[in-house]
Amino acid sequence: QVQLVESGGGVVQPGGSLRLSCAASGDSLSAYLMGWYRQAPGKRRELVASITPEGVTEYLEFAKGRFTISRDNSKNAVFLQMNSLRPDDTAMYFCNGYSLVHTKQYWGRGTQVTVSS
Repeated sequence: QVQLVESGGGVVQPGGSLRLSCAASGDSLSAYLMGWYRQAPGKRRELVASITPEGVTEYLEFAKGRFTISRDNSKNAVFLQMNSLRPDDTAMYFCNGYSLVHTKQYWGRGTQVTVSS
């Protein structure tokens, strides 16, 4: 059973930056497709960015040029660097891992990001 634990959220002013981390235990993430999702109050959960085991990344349009997803398989962790944050980035951010071997999906409990002046 994989456990994903997010950290790094907080309150930041518009234009600021945050770096989210997702630490995994229970299995190696080296064969997992990893993603960051977010969910704002009253809205559906949406994909922010994803990264394959080989390091190929994809971003939703709103994240391009501002967010960077990365992974460190030696640390069994995934990161999301968020720059130029805007109030509409305010949401709970979730780490997601999909095992390409076992075809199972796992979620963390989320970390809150609030962008406000």
